[in-house]
Amino acid sequence: MFKLLLATRGLAVLLLGIFAGGVAFTVIAPSLMELPGPDYTRYWQALNVDYGRAMPILLMTSIVLVLITTILSYRRGNLIFVLSVLALLLIVLTVALTLTMMEPLNQLADTWDPDQLPADWEEVRQRWLALHTVRTVLAVGAFAALLAAHTVNRASAPLQVNADKIQIGSTGAR
Repeated sequence: MFKLLLATRGLAVLLLGIFAGGVAFTVIAPSLMELPGPDYTRYWQALNVDYGRAMPILLMTSIVLVLITTILSYRRGNLIFVLSVLALLLIVLTVALTLTMMEPLNQLADTWDPDQLPADWEEVRQRWLALHTVRTVLAVGAFAALLAAHTVNRASAPLQVNADKIQIGSTGAR
């Protein structure tokens, strides 16, 4: 059961790390927000296509893996279990925020003609960025909580030694 937990959590950490890194890029790349409206809109629309294909699979798989990890962590100690629950809660909040508040803005931006932007395009971009910043904090928090659970769990795992392969003493010349 312990190996299943480590494998499941390890894969969840990897997927959450990919997602968290992907969303963090926009926050740490302020030059994107300085692009002129038509250029930024083309970028936003292209990103929506790529993210629209990859993110649902990545996030849903992450939720399933973190849920399994949380269930398997129940008997691994309070800290490990609480960190797993926290990661699950944060990733669910990330998805809820994305679907309820950000996706409508993405769909709106997808209807825009980059060469004839609506008068409020800048306000929509700023609102999206504010929501995206919250999503990034949630995603990085989920990743950090799950990584911490994984680290604590590995550190507290009993050392398993195969007695047949241990040599005590020295058999060679000094």
